[in-house]
Amino acid sequence: MAKLTNEEIIASLKEMSVLELNELVKAVEAEFGVTAAVAAAGPAPAAEEEESAKGPTEVTLVLKACGMQKVAVIKAVQAITGLGLMDAKKLVDGAPVNIKEKISPVEAEEHKKALEAAGAEVEIK
Repeated sequence: MAKLTNEEIIASLKEMSVLELNELVKAVEAEFGVTAAVAAAGPAPAAEEEESAKGPTEVTLVLKACGMQKVAVIKAVQAITGLGLMDAKKLVDGAPVNIKEKISPVEAEEHKKALEAAGAEVEIK
């Protein structure tokens, strides 16, 4: 078997959908017995004070209502959370509900745009 270069691997990852990437992560976790968690290294005290002055570092993405395009919202929630179709539907049916908790404000803003494009009413807390 030919060894793939880093560039070839990255190129193939760019072509995958979010759902396919999620499945790949789960397969790698199962194969090697690891978890895809970010190592938490404590920030320097000065950086911590600076971040607290900028605003919250962790926010919650809340789905307030699904709007008229429920199917599109379910698909968007499914892509964001990595849940199965039925679980995503249950989550959307339970609105208002937290979609993702303890995420960065930048990530929350991206997910909010995707959900609003699908027709949902979203809030970041």
